[in-house]
Amino acid sequence: MNKKILLALLMLLSVLGSRAQSAPSFQALADSMAQALITHFWGASFPGYPDRYYFNYGSDLSDLSTGNYWPEAHAIDVITDAYLRTGDQRYSALFPLWWQGAPRYNFAHDGQRPWWNPFVDDMEWITLAQIRMFEATGDTTYIHRARQIYDDWIWSTWGPDDEAPWHGGITWKTDVSKSKNACSNGPAAIIAAKLAKLYHRAGFNQGKSQRTYLTEAKAIYAWLRANLFDHETGAVYDNMNSKGHISRATFTYNSGTFIGAAHQLYQLTGDKRYLGDAIRAANYVIQQKSDNFGVPDDAIRGDGGLFHGIFFRYFAPLAKEPSLSQATRDHFRNYLLYCAKVVAQQGVNPRTHLYGGRWRQAPGDHEPVCLTAHLTGCMLIEAACTLQ
Repeated sequence: MNKKILLALLMLLSVLGSRAQSAPSFQALADSMAQALITHFWGASFPGYPDRYYFNYGSDLSDLSTGNYWPEAHAIDVITDAYLRTGDQRYSALFPLWWQGAPRYNFAHDGQRPWWNPFVDDMEWITLAQIRMFEATGDTTYIHRARQIYDDWIWSTWGPDDEAPWHGGITWKTDVSKSKNACSNGPAAIIAAKLAKLYHRAGFNQGKSQRTYLTEAKAIYAWLRANLFDHETGAVYDNMNSKGHISRATFTYNSGTFIGAAHQLYQLTGDKRYLGDAIRAANYVIQQKSDNFGVPDDAIRGDGGLFHGIFFRYFAPLAKEPSLSQATRDHFRNYLLYCAKVVAQQGVNPRTHLYGGRWRQAPGDHEPVCLTAHLTGCMLIEAACTLQ
């Protein structure tokens, strides 16, 4: 059977099933999974580590390595999700502690630049997390640091425009010769767009203007669209290397940040070309990257454990976009809720509330779980809460 037809049938059965019986309580599951994140991963939760204000890479002290900087951003993002959804100060109380711990455990910490990292995309995830912490709390400390990281260490890797073969683009890694990646350009465009959007609320009164941030967001997005986006299929390719060769590998997180950037720019400008791009990129994931019986592939560890969660983070706001046709909104909503239902019913351990990255097999009670995988489960269920 054609996989597109199979996917449509699976989603239809899911929708019909949810009408025949009460829908799962994604709110309750999101609460338990967020608490599991703190219980099983937050370093200071464990005796003997009172000031380890850092999310461990493995559950229950199974992996204390600190060479993974970027998952920290997504962990505090999930805590931000939980705080925005509930208003529970148990979550917001972690913000200032994480603010101390994340740079302290940054493997590239050099004493002078505690937030700097050679991976530009890692700094971008940290920057996006800080912007969201500001959005949740109004504390300008977070967004002013985010602005500094973007201005000094992210935008500074752009271009130059006349440098062949790239002609612009944000660099992926500072010590790699001019690799321009989707994972460094999509998030950078979102950051610039958000700095423009939040300019006055943040009290910016010096440095770059609001117009400049919007101009930079448009330029980054235009580069990404021109070089790594397939306008016909909606695929977002991985990178342009130092010789100008395009890697046609596709990953869900690159689609997610492309969608997020396009959607942000649509909201700021009203230009429907951005919205059309976002729709095509979303449909590519649904049609081409969800052949695991209607969901993306399993991802149980490593960087890839986070990829699907990032997609769902930026896909969910698009699924609620009022400008979409009703049919497109329903299509997107049904897909996301189907994915969430699979995880809720089969992927999460009902006792530990941990998700191990397998859609249809929950981790055992004492099985170590990778932080990246659990975060994807959390992000998907939090996304479902915004639609339910």
